[in-house]
Amino acid sequence: MMNNNYCVIMAGGIGSRFWPMSTPERPKQFLDVLGMGKSLLQLTYDRLKNVAPKENIFIVTNENYVDLVAEQIPEMAIEQILSEPMRKNTAPCIAYAAAKIQDLNPNANLIVAPSDHLILKDQLFVDTINAAINRAEQGKLVTLGIQPSRPDTGYGYIEVDAALKVQPGSSTAVIQFREKPDLETAESFLASGNFFWNSGIFIWKTEAILEALQKFQPNLYSIFTGEMEKYNSVDEQTMVNKCFADCEDISIDFAVMEQAKNVDVVVATFDWSDLGTWGSLYTHMDQDENGNAVVGDNVTMIDSKNCIVNVPNDKLVMIQGLENQIVIEADGNLMILSQKDEQDLKKFLPKVQAKSPKFF
Repeated sequence: MMNNNYCVIMAGGIGSRFWPMSTPERPKQFLDVLGMGKSLLQLTYDRLKNVAPKENIFIVTNENYVDLVAEQIPEMAIEQILSEPMRKNTAPCIAYAAAKIQDLNPNANLIVAPSDHLILKDQLFVDTINAAINRAEQGKLVTLGIQPSRPDTGYGYIEVDAALKVQPGSSTAVIQFREKPDLETAESFLASGNFFWNSGIFIWKTEAILEALQKFQPNLYSIFTGEMEKYNSVDEQTMVNKCFADCEDISIDFAVMEQAKNVDVVVATFDWSDLGTWGSLYTHMDQDENGNAVVGDNVTMIDSKNCIVNVPNDKLVMIQGLENQIVIEADGNLMILSQKDEQDLKKFLPKVQAKSPKFF
């Protein structure tokens, strides 16, 4: 039944690879980066209302962003906004949410989704989630895999049995998870046909993920389940603050998914992008005859090709002679970055911050 479906939206990141538009004060999940009239968080919330009652949707975010969440999702009760006192990666976030929801409903199906993905074709998304729930109800830990369209080095990959020829919408066992590869390895993944992008969207019974945490991360499990009676009470936040202070920083992939043997992947049928970098926006934006994707009412492109440009509408901008560059202006900060180096933006930002810390 849909009443047993619960969703957790992870919305605590700072989105540094979308600088200068995304800042620690207002990260990318709270921005309308595609000009669609809604932030990525709002789009995610609307999408998940199709698979769970709105009262069963929770958003886990950093304590600094609780007010931003409440502002953007005013229909959500404050009790549904879960506050993390510090960033400790996805495993503690999921352990917290799973324990809380298990206390609410021991038969809960849990859909865990990042807040900053772009997903088109909502009905196909619903169909894919329902297929994943069917596997989860059989005790599987399920992740969604995306058919790769290019040898992308920015995504992790999921390997399945090459002999099975898995079709979109169907599921199969995961052989192994592979970390972000170099270009040559990514090209071999694409050519083999039995690798999928790891979407970072998970579906499981709360009971199943807690059992997996108990088996593979007993310390993390005990930290978040040691005082179950305090969940959904006035003592919850104080307890959770201590849990986060005591737990390690670890992703759910390292903590559980790469070790468990009951992991399935459902191959998604919807259009997907994790919008991890400016370049990931490119295919979702309108492009001119020279391949330039431009946001900004007063931008003139001259002898420029395949650029991504995003500037405020009140800025008068001329760009001449650029090719394969990313040009972003926000709040008086300007970035010009080669598209081939966009994966290194996080590495470059400390140098910018050292020069002008007031802009961060």
